[in-house]
Order: sequence, then C-alpha cells, then structure tokens
Amino acid sequence: MSSTVPVLGITMGDPLGIGPEVVVKALADPAIRRMANFVIYGRNETLLAAADRARVGLDWFRVDAASERAQDGSVLQPLVLDYTSEGLLDASRPGPTRFGGLLSKAFVEDAITDAMRAPNDPRRLDAVVTGPISKESWSIAGFKWPGHTELFAFRTKSKRHSMMFSSPRLRVALATAHLPLMDVRNVLTIGKVYDPIDLGHQFCQQLGIAKPRIAVCGLNPHAGEHGMFGDEEGRVIRPAIEAARRIGIDAHGPFPGDTVFIAAAAGEWDLVVAMYHDQGLIPVKLLGWDKAVNVTVGLPIVRTSPDHGTAFDIAGQGRASEGSMKAAIELAVRLAAQRRTDWSSPHPRGLGQPGVAGDSGAMAATDDDD
Repeated sequence: MSSTVPVLGITMGDPLGIGPEVVVKALADPAIRRMANFVIYGRNETLLAAADRARVGLDWFRVDAASERAQDGSVLQPLVLDYTSEGLLDASRPGPTRFGGLLSKAFVEDAITDAMRAPNDPRRLDAVVTGPISKESWSIAGFKWPGHTELFAFRTKSKRHSMMFSSPRLRVALATAHLPLMDVRNVLTIGKVYDPIDLGHQFCQQLGIAKPRIAVCGLNPHAGEHGMFGDEEGRVIRPAIEAARRIGIDAHGPFPGDTVFIAAAAGEWDLVVAMYHDQGLIPVKLLGWDKAVNVTVGLPIVRTSPDHGTAFDIAGQGRASEGSMKAAIELAVRLAAQRRTDWSSPHPRGLGQPGVAGDSGAMAATDDDD
C-alpha cells in the first residue's frame, strides 16, 4: 500500500449491530478515504447489505481472510478481509449471539496481530479503529474479556493503560473502567489514579497542548467533604495527584464529580480524570455523543473507536450516525502520522511502554463502549 498515508485497520464489530453501517457510511466520504489506506476486517456480504440499506456508494476490494493472498498485503483499497467462510449469519434478528461473538472477536484478534507486525511486513497496520462489539455476544461465545481495552492491553503486554475519551468539548481519562460499581472502592489505588493522570498528560501533549491542565475527580459525594463521606480522597487520590505534580504535571483536585465537568466544558481544564466508568462517560456522551472518540492510552500501537455500542435496536435500519466513527478514524490517522514522522522510539512516550500483563481473560465485567 501507499507509504504516504497510514494504513488503518477497521474491525467491523458485531455483524448484527450498527458497526457495518457506520463503517460503510464513514468510508463513503471521499475526504475520509483520502486520509489513509483502509483494511476492513469483516464480512463482505454484511457490508454490502449495510451499504445498500444506507444508500451509499462505496467500492472496495475483497480478499478471503483465510487465503494466502490475504497474507501478502495489497495495493488495492479499501480492502475487505472477508470472513465469509466462518459460517452463516441471520441478519434478520439483531441481538447478542454466539456467532456474532466469535466473528467480532476474530476480527479484533487479527487486527491486533497485524498492528504488532514488523514495520516492513505487508500486513502491518499503523493503527486500529474498532467497531462496536457486544460483550454479551463475547460471553455467549465463551470469551470473558470485559471489552476491547483489556484485550488490547493484554495482547500488547501493556501493563499501564487507560481508557480515555476525546471530544471537542471534553477529554476524560478513567482510573477504573469495566468494573461493577461496588468493586471500584476495593481496587482503587494510588497507582490506578496516577496512571491516567500521567498517560492522559502525555496524550494531551500529543494533541499539541504543551502543559495540560488536569482536574482529578473525587470518588465520593462532594469529594468526600474532608473525610465525612469517605476517606479515598485523602488516602488514595490526593497522593496520586501529589506524585504527578512532583514530576511536573499540572494536576489538581480532587474535585466533586458533579461540578468539575462544568468547568472543563467551559475550557478551564484540558483533561478530567474520573474514578469510574459512568462518572466520566455520562458528561462525555452528553456533550459530544456524535464526535467523541475512545482511545486506549498506554499501548505500543494506536487504537481508537467510536464512543457508542452496537445499538441492536436500530441495527439494519440505516439510521445510525457515522459521526463518531469518522472522528475515530480522524484521530487514529493523526496519531499514526505522528508516530510515523515524529517518533523515533518503537514504543514512544505518550502511547506507553509495554509491560507484563496478567491473564486479564479471567475478568468478568461487561461494557458498551470498550
């Protein structure tokens, strides 16, 4: 493929969700197609049906994903690596299925493998954009991963990583992600709060913010009210902030979660570090539903995704918005281009250093935005 633009892999996501639709709608935009060479991991017939229902015109080239030709790379793009041989799919009944879980997991595993290839390998990807999966489908298929984030971290041996969301009005990094709310207090440590501060700081610098202003949320109402509603702020969160400040990061807090996002949306903060999933995701989706992007910071590869789930309730109706998928592609292109042209290290600061991850396949929580 052309060396003048990055090579992006896009996984179709669950074939019964809106992933196929938002992929073809996004790539139907000529401006998007000019940004990169695209390899789509999916099912050709599902993508054709989605394009037909959405009434978009898009030509691509198909190669059987299991063929020898697929291993050679291609100058033709967009290229669909077709998993047709995997079996039959009943597209008339959207919802969680074992087959949907098997397929969507296969797409992601192959894309990760290709992103980790040597730079001169014809199958090498510069970035991966993941379409929405159903964690219930993965569970039905026998996979216990909470979502994309944990799978990417494990496969790339990235011990330090964080789920982060970037939108025009708000950037949020999470200290914990796919955990039952009752478990957050038991797993929250100084390190778990420090990592998203540090990795989020690096990510903001990649976006051109020289000295990011970072606000850190408390865990409890009113950020604990000086210990009246819990001690996590003083025992865990404040020490993490102080550690970050000692190395020059402009971090402050902990602040009450019900007010800090107002200040951040007004431009007072470049990043907010939230303690748990919904604390950070509710304001992100409220303020930037169609433009927000999920990016996993701390990986040795670039990975982004839309901020939404499979939306089985509207799948197959041609109603899904491709806005977040476009934004995910645009951010992946930007990060991949920076890595190609500006960074000399194979594991540059900003996306994290690979570490030794435990077998997170044993995790059992679920998510809808990876």
